[in-house]
Amino acid sequence: MKKAQFLTPVVTAFDAEGNLDQQANRDIYDFLIRGGVDGLVVLGSTGEFFSMKDAQKRELINLVVSHVNHRTKVYIGTACMTVEDTIDLSNYAIDAGADGVMIVSPYYFALSDESIEYYYDQVIGAIQGDVYLYNFPARTVHDLTPEITLNLLRKHKNIKGYKDTVTEMGHTRKLIQTVQSEFSDFIIYSGFDEYFVHNVLSGGNGCIGGLSNLYPEVFSEWVNAIHTHDLGKAATIQRIVDKMMELYEIGTPFIPVLKKAMVLREIGLQEFCNKTFIQLDQGQTESIHNILQEIDELIANHHIFR
Repeated sequence: MKKAQFLTPVVTAFDAEGNLDQQANRDIYDFLIRGGVDGLVVLGSTGEFFSMKDAQKRELINLVVSHVNHRTKVYIGTACMTVEDTIDLSNYAIDAGADGVMIVSPYYFALSDESIEYYYDQVIGAIQGDVYLYNFPARTVHDLTPEITLNLLRKHKNIKGYKDTVTEMGHTRKLIQTVQSEFSDFIIYSGFDEYFVHNVLSGGNGCIGGLSNLYPEVFSEWVNAIHTHDLGKAATIQRIVDKMMELYEIGTPFIPVLKKAMVLREIGLQEFCNKTFIQLDQGQTESIHNILQEIDELIANHHIFR
């Protein structure tokens, strides 16, 4: 079994005017590092990269790299809508000291397999550092298939891993089976928290899941349970995470729900988001509060931190 990991796709803290809340972002990084996660993914989907100006992205890259200062791994989402902008931002992040960049393919148009491979060929060949592919078909309206991935791996030695944000674990399993006989060190993460154990048992490396913004200590304990072969504890935490997954059902998109939950847990940010996201109503807030209470009770009753 491979070494399991759980990384956090970190939320981005803003102030009321839409500027970066630098201190709140530092506090979040510290909270996650204390919680024991295996790395931070900044400017991913949960980090609202799609609504940020280039100058803000660069400001946040400088902030996270300097503040984390090698205490854990830092990966930066650098996808832009053009090849040139993606290359520029990726190399900026690498030069700033990021451990790698994560790139989702251009969204809006459904691209052919040939177009997806062509896009990544242009981008990856010009990036001076490690690259992680990011597949999110629900947002890009096309699939970065296992076959495309294998083709890319055969051409680009700086591709190190892949995040598969899909609802069907069978897609991730096929990816593992397709590439890892030839590229045994290729890292494959699931994008939904609940698939962590399934991913690892199938030969993957773990998960990059948004709920770890809320309870990083639970997810690091889950990783430890796998490493110590404590399947009873892993199963207990699976049930706790299954309860956490109910938070995804409260609102679409999920980011305002996650930020509200972090505020309720007093993690140290305000709930300001992309201005296109509507504020949660009282009923949604009460639902979040109730689920958090149930999660806290499950954690306390099962004594997972003994």
